[in-house]
Amino acid sequence: MTLHMILLLILILVALVMFSIDIIQADVVALGVMMALILTGIVPADIAFSGFGSDTAIMILGLLILTGALVRTGVVQIISRQILHRVGDNKNQLYWVIMGTAALLSGFISNTATSAFFTPMTIGLARRYKIHPSKLLMSLAFATILASSLTLVGTSTNVVVSGLLTDYGLKPLGMFELTPVGIPIVIVGLLYMFFLGRHLVPARDEDEVGLTEKILPYCSEFKITEDSAWKGKTLSEIGLGHEYDLTVLRILKEPGYNVTPRGNTVLQKGDKVLVEGDRDDLVAMQEQDTIKFTGEFKDKKDVSQELSLAEVIVLPGSPLIGRTLWGLSFRQRYGLQVLGINRKGETIHQRISRTRLKVGDQLLIQGDPVTIQGLSNNNNFRVVSAKLDIMPETKRAPIALAIFLGVVLLVSFNVLSLPVAVMLGVLIAFLTRCISPVGAYQQVNWNVWFLIASMLALGQAMEISGLAALLADQIVMLVGAAHPMWLLSAFFFLSLALTQPMSNQAAAVVIIPIALQTASQLGLNPRTFAVMIAVGASCSFITPLEPAALIVYGAGNYRFFDFIKVGSILTVLIFLIAIFMVPWLWPL
Repeated sequence: MTLHMILLLILILVALVMFSIDIIQADVVALGVMMALILTGIVPADIAFSGFGSDTAIMILGLLILTGALVRTGVVQIISRQILHRVGDNKNQLYWVIMGTAALLSGFISNTATSAFFTPMTIGLARRYKIHPSKLLMSLAFATILASSLTLVGTSTNVVVSGLLTDYGLKPLGMFELTPVGIPIVIVGLLYMFFLGRHLVPARDEDEVGLTEKILPYCSEFKITEDSAWKGKTLSEIGLGHEYDLTVLRILKEPGYNVTPRGNTVLQKGDKVLVEGDRDDLVAMQEQDTIKFTGEFKDKKDVSQELSLAEVIVLPGSPLIGRTLWGLSFRQRYGLQVLGINRKGETIHQRISRTRLKVGDQLLIQGDPVTIQGLSNNNNFRVVSAKLDIMPETKRAPIALAIFLGVVLLVSFNVLSLPVAVMLGVLIAFLTRCISPVGAYQQVNWNVWFLIASMLALGQAMEISGLAALLADQIVMLVGAAHPMWLLSAFFFLSLALTQPMSNQAAAVVIIPIALQTASQLGLNPRTFAVMIAVGASCSFITPLEPAALIVYGAGNYRFFDFIKVGSILTVLIFLIAIFMVPWLWPL
């Protein structure tokens, strides 16, 4: 063993300890590992820094931007509402709908792309159901990784293994050859995450605060217009409860009398409907462009900039206290519309425009960003939102969805590689104004991206130093004379170990030649070893370094040790399935 190999082993151990104790941010630790590899001479600087321009780093960057475009254009919200409509109040059913769909898609497209597509949707649904996002996001990432063995194209690792088999004169893997072992892995994995895994994930305080801030109930009021699609329909037919999770509090008919809301109540032109719901539900209803909020601008064309949402609190001493929005001519005075009022959880049963404001009332407002930012300099309000939420441009939703699907199709039919297809999609998203460059760069979780790019140097070091090949040779020497099942198990865990710091494909490239030669010398079936390694190299559960897991790492407020705790048991379960089924389906 060379000095570089010894230094590399020490660096790996130190990195694992630093990741586990979580004193220093994970991306800073990863950057430190990369610099240590360079300064010790294990990896040349040009190779270490190449991770920032690697296919993996570019792919992650592009996918984060494309998912930002899906959020910006309202695609995520539209699909989320469809899921809500079918799931209802059943939180368990929500789990199976999201994870089952994600796993099925990942059997045919990149698990990273699937994880990126479902992450913002899962966060929104978690808030709607008052579930901590951390309870769903790790399950989502694991569901996409579990599907790697469903088909040949479930992961590029399978394609690499298939290609290496042909290099040794063996038949390549069939499209569905891995499916018999892949299906039990997906089923057992999803069952484990449902009954145990997700309960092992902590819901940290920071996340709880953020979640609470997002689910404040607002009382709002809208008017049925002449051309509204809801005119002449009953409340049951519209489905404000099922479709938008809104509670109808009261209806004011145009002559001036109140009507108690019932399922068979018919809405007519001029009716004013008082409802209660959270901010996302109110915005979703407005996107339908079928009603008019009573505080809305007369003409949306009067707004020179894109609309934003914000939440503001009425401060003590404000001249607004004791006055109504109607009496203040709020829209005309401030150039903003009020979509709803929250009064410390109290339900307001009178018209929003005629409600007298109190200290601490929280208003959900809509308007151009400059005007909203100007409220920070106004002693009457305090802007609560950490940053302004831009209103979705739903007219571009079909374009954004078509771009994402186009990227998936280009990759699925091997027209373009995933990084190239993704960056082409980003370019088209910019040109079609589905998202602006500034908005796109704000969507990127840069600390996660730095973590990915920096840790790629560790995989390079494993290959350049020869440590990966040495570990493989040592395992063959130790268990080569033992029962073939022990040797098969050894290669599974070797591929599992190497796929954590290295890419799955690189781990397979290192191990497959050694495994095939060993099987040939011992008179065993090399295909059995190739399949076992393909399964093992896809078990990226015990660290968050798999791209699909890294996408949810920051959003779920996870720590490195969370993946070790949850993923270790799942890895053992997958091994038990593989060690039983692989030799049975591909006899030794």
